[in-house]
Amino acid sequence: MRRWLLGSVLLFLLSGFAQAESLTIEVKRGERNPTPIAVIPFAWSGAGFSGDQMAEIISSNLYRSGQFMPIDKKNMLSFPHTEQEVVYRDWRMSGAEYLVTGTLTPRGDGGFTATFLLANINGQKVMFNRTIQGGPNNLRDLAHFISDAVYEALTGFRGVFQTRIIYVRGERERGREITKLYVADQDGAREQVLMTSNEPILSPDWSPDGTRVAYVSFEGRKPGIYIQTIATGKREKLTGFKGLNGAPQFSPDGRSLAMCLSKDGNPEIYVMDIASRQLRRITNHFGIDTEPSWTADGSSIIFTSSRGGKPQLYKVHVATGQTERLTFEGDYNAHGHMSEDGKLIAFIHRRDGIFHTAVQDVKTGRVTILTQTDLDESPTLAPNGRMIMYATKQGTRGVLASVSVDGGVQVLLPSLRGDVREPAWGPFKTR
Repeated sequence: MRRWLLGSVLLFLLSGFAQAESLTIEVKRGERNPTPIAVIPFAWSGAGFSGDQMAEIISSNLYRSGQFMPIDKKNMLSFPHTEQEVVYRDWRMSGAEYLVTGTLTPRGDGGFTATFLLANINGQKVMFNRTIQGGPNNLRDLAHFISDAVYEALTGFRGVFQTRIIYVRGERERGREITKLYVADQDGAREQVLMTSNEPILSPDWSPDGTRVAYVSFEGRKPGIYIQTIATGKREKLTGFKGLNGAPQFSPDGRSLAMCLSKDGNPEIYVMDIASRQLRRITNHFGIDTEPSWTADGSSIIFTSSRGGKPQLYKVHVATGQTERLTFEGDYNAHGHMSEDGKLIAFIHRRDGIFHTAVQDVKTGRVTILTQTDLDESPTLAPNGRMIMYATKQGTRGVLASVSVDGGVQVLLPSLRGDVREPAWGPFKTR
């Protein structure tokens, strides 16, 4: 996994500085009081898909958010598809507080028209009723779109069910070990290979517009930072300096990359202007500075440093170089990412020798451990700041998992093969 790979590279610098099928979903723990919601199988007269599948995708999305408890289909008293068919009294008896339903109607051009609604059972009213047009291959996209609409209407936060993730999986093919970089829906569906290599791939990151990814590849057994366009597969090598070339992170405007380089002798944080390839050194300290991530406004970079003796999180202002320490609890805090609203930092925290995913309240400094797994690494925040995806272990294999920022729900996304690691959660789709 990533910690071991980085550790092998950094061992001489700092002793003890830690180191084509879809994913499946396994919910390990849910919120104590999730909101009961009924997602009715959609009315559907087409082929190749079913209303049950639509409801299952929507239900799964809402359940994994940690805030909703979908009612089992066998406990539904009826299957309404329009506002006129909803009998609020009956649904109150079922315990549901909200109801989602709709219809899918095929069109002559192979596409479809979808009408869907969200009803407040206790309030006895429809919160919204919408119609949308879709192509013949967009039904899963529609399910994610509906999930986002429901989630935002009921929580006030934008949904992330239309977003995608990238991750790395180590596999064995024809007797040799290979590494693949994948992209998939946020629920692990529709997995596609972006790159295959005989050498390690590390630290993938999305561009803010979701069209490119940056990562470290050890081609030729030397680390280099690359940018790849997702749609075309076109790749560009940005760095191949002597020593470390690691941890690329796109700036919020997509014009720059923060990275860790040791080309001047010590691992430091640099920023590269992607268009001109001009580098600017941001940190200058005898300790190891690595794992940069940007604040939402692009003015500062959070990074991991050993300058205090043990790995801790720091923040440096890009323009002035002014630096402050962010974490103080415990002797190991690394791989930090700040939420878009600047209220939370997600990171890896070691307690009693075990690496957990944790969050720190920026205002109070309070640290909350979110996971019951161990050997956690590479946390990545959902773009709405409500979920964290990370890599961990299930037995001897690496798997991905997600946890809500309040720790209310934990979900494993195990793969049927290989060792999965290095997740990165993609940006929102443009509305």
